[in-house]
Formats: sequence, C-alpha cells, structure tokens
Amino acid sequence: MQTEDYIQQLFADRIGGPSFGLKEEIFKFEKIKRAKRIAIKEKPDMALIDLGVGEPDAMADKRVVEKLFEEALKPENRFYSDNGIHEFKVAASRYMSEVFGVNGLDPETEINHVIGSKSGLSLLPAAFINPGDITLMPSPCYPVLGTYTKYYGGEVVYLPLLKENNFLPRLDQIDQEVLKKAKLLYLNYPNNPTGAVATKQFFEEVIEFAKSNQLIVVHDAAYAALMFDGEKPLSFLSVPGAKEIGVEIHSLSKSFNMTGWRIGFIAGNAKLIKAFQTVKDNSDSGQFIPIQKAASYALSHPEITEQTANKYSRRHELLVNILRGCGFQVEKPKGSFYLYAEAPIGVKDGPSFQTAEDFSQYLIREHLISTVPWDDAGSFVRFSVTFEANSEEEEQQVMKEIERRLKGVQFIFKGR
Repeated sequence: MQTEDYIQQLFADRIGGPSFGLKEEIFKFEKIKRAKRIAIKEKPDMALIDLGVGEPDAMADKRVVEKLFEEALKPENRFYSDNGIHEFKVAASRYMSEVFGVNGLDPETEINHVIGSKSGLSLLPAAFINPGDITLMPSPCYPVLGTYTKYYGGEVVYLPLLKENNFLPRLDQIDQEVLKKAKLLYLNYPNNPTGAVATKQFFEEVIEFAKSNQLIVVHDAAYAALMFDGEKPLSFLSVPGAKEIGVEIHSLSKSFNMTGWRIGFIAGNAKLIKAFQTVKDNSDSGQFIPIQKAASYALSHPEITEQTANKYSRRHELLVNILRGCGFQVEKPKGSFYLYAEAPIGVKDGPSFQTAEDFSQYLIREHLISTVPWDDAGSFVRFSVTFEANSEEEEQQVMKEIERRLKGVQFIFKGR
C-alpha cells in the first residue's frame, strides 16, 4: 500500500475518518470569501464595504502597545508562563470588580488566563464531557464549544434563539430526558450574532435552572463590556449564586481591540477553574508574559473600552437609520458591534430569496456589501459596525455610500 493510501485510513472519525479531505465542503464563510472575490473582479471600480467582519477595525491603544514593547525587552519575561502570571490574575480580579461589580474573586483559585476565549472554550469540554454527555448550546452561536463536545463523544442539543423571546433560550422547553444527560449549558451575552443582551432576571432563572438540573454554566462574555445608551455592563458572575455553578470567559480581543494578541481570562467556581487549569497545563505553556503584562495594563484602563463602545453606538445609529429607510425592521442593540436583521424574501422586479444566505450573496454580488447570513433559527443577516473608518467623517462617507447603493431597491419582507 502506498504511503498516501494508508495515511488516508488513519484519520480520526471526529474529523471525517478515511473520508477526510476527499469531499469539498464549502462552509458559509468560504462562500462569502468566494463571492467577494468574484464581485470585486466583476466590479473593479466599486469598493467592497465589509459589514461582515467580526473583529475590531482599530488598533490596540498605543499605551498598551508601548507596554508590550517595554516588557518584551526584559530578559526575565522570555520564559514559559504556564497557567499565567500573578500580575495578570490580580488585574483581572480588579477589572471584574471595577467594571462589573464582581467583588472578591480570588486571583489564584478563581481566575486563570486563556490564550484567547476560543482557546478557553475549546479546552473546557475536555474537563467535563464523556461519551454520551450532552452540551446545551444556543442556536445560532459561536460553534467552538459544540465542536469539542462532539470530538469527545458527546452530543450537542441546540436551543433556538427566537425574536419573539428577545433571542434568549427557552429553558422550560428542554426535554427532561435531555436534561438527565446534560452537563454544560453555554450562553453568550451580549450575543453573537444577534446583538441581544441578557437581563439580571434571565441570569437568575439560569442559575436556578442549573442548580435544579445539576448543570455547569459557561458564559462567553466576549462582548460584555461593550455596552451603550446607559446600559451598564452585566456579568453573569455578578448575580448571586452564579459562582456556585459556573464560569465566565472574558476576552480582550473585542473590548480592547487586541484580537490577534490572544489573551483573556476565565473566572468563577474554584473547582471548575482547577479542572480547566489541569487541562490547559497539558495543552499549552501559557501566553507570552509581555502580552499578559500589556493586558494587565489594558484591564486597568477600562475607559479604552468605553471609548470604543461609544464609537460602535454612533455607527449603529447610522446603520439602523439607513436599513429602516430600506424597509428593514431593526432596532439598535444595547451592546456589541452586531446588528441582526430579518432577511427579505426578495426584491421587487428582481430576485427572490429562499434563505438569508441567498440574500447575503445578492448583497455581495450586486452591491458589494458583505454581511453574514444565519439560517439557524429563522432567516437573518448579521451586520457588523466594525467597518474600516478612521474618523467620524469617514464613517459618514461609508454610510452615505451604503445608502446610495441601496437607493431605489425595494426589498420584500415576509408578512408585509
């Protein structure tokens, strides 16, 4: 047997087994990339307006970058950090107290750094999921936690996020047989992709539900500090009882424009943190110490996030006004940089759309406006206000160009 033949037989079932790489599966984001390339080629005189990017358009604060440079020059910072430096854990504890009112988190037993929230989410199931166990996940959502639950032989049960329930999962509709096998309940607020925010009352219901059904709650709080219009940042851990049954993962990627730096932290129940540390200690050797030092500086300056949130708030208002003028029924979100809009079913005297993906492809091909479609629980498109613009004047220019491109297009919506 030739080498390539026997290698093909050795791939793990979790990634496709012997069929791995033989079938071309075109995922949503790859379809978007391909459509962008074609549209740019066909309309070379029209600039692409990318409203699909799920990461900040700005650089990290100059002071944070300078801190990284300063710390990278120190020879004592070149070593492995394993489960993190004490300075970063202390900074995270103070940050949780100052921004979210979560007081008394022990830096050593209730906080640990993560190499970005994606890394943290991917490692967690290793500590809890055995074959046959169930993870409860919202739909639509960020898929990483579900991926690793499946890798370990577990099952994912999806909880639809519906407009009529303010994009909060209906916990009372989960089958009792499912709950008997469930271990993890995954939440994410402010939410990607819907932009919805949770309330204290909802978190109270989650805590009671988790206790009654012996669940571990994992709250992905990547956008938690990006709030505006008078809304205060809300941490799951700020609600009494949360620390008894769960953990929360925070990321500096979105709140401090540090996407590629790969730094964040997990906080909450000490037993759960210890389990996470055990898995992490066998998975990586820790984030570069100067990055943790710079991140500690950032966490001590939450006004950086407040300035960024103000920018997103301003952009949301502009985008909402334009979309309403095109017939969309949209509301400005209270947090995050995502705007979730129900997709039209067609264009008057033009094409019809069976799915949100059809509509998203139309926007790219015909108008060079990129969005992200979601057909998981209804047909919606996600607009992101992280488009590139270096000033308020440039923001206005981008918005006027969107308005110009869509002017005269009459979208048809279901039920209207």
